[in-house]
Amino acid sequence: MHTAEFAKVWSRLAKDYKLHMENGLAPSLTEAQLTVLEVLEEHRRMKPSDFIPYMATSPAAVTMLLDRMEKNALIVRERDENDRRIVWVSISDKGRQEAARGIQVRNDYLSHVLNRISSHNQQLLVYLLGKVSAAPQEAG
Repeated sequence: MHTAEFAKVWSRLAKDYKLHMENGLAPSLTEAQLTVLEVLEEHRRMKPSDFIPYMATSPAAVTMLLDRMEKNALIVRERDENDRRIVWVSISDKGRQEAARGIQVRNDYLSHVLNRISSHNQQLLVYLLGKVSAAPQEAG
């Protein structure tokens, strides 16, 4: 087993990635906000509770995150026309611009890291990471 070696490499890569993303996204965006924006781009509009599976956090933390995003004009909240208890969250124009910028920051970093190895090894790495990240019933 190579668990200790893997843990060291994974930890170093995760730390470097997190630092790059924090610096690259600042001051107007966080990584969690980028996640919300990307999910909204895909789903058009969602209820606040719909974000919980994507965020790995509490409903209260999602609400606080959405509050900050609304204050910074990244999202728009609207009450449902037929049921005032329902709040819909959608992405604003500024949110779309920031999402595109955030995706570019991430892609620049990942391209830089992946370009250290050949295209073939990049494919192999993605394949292998897919295998280890798959749910136990999916792993083959």
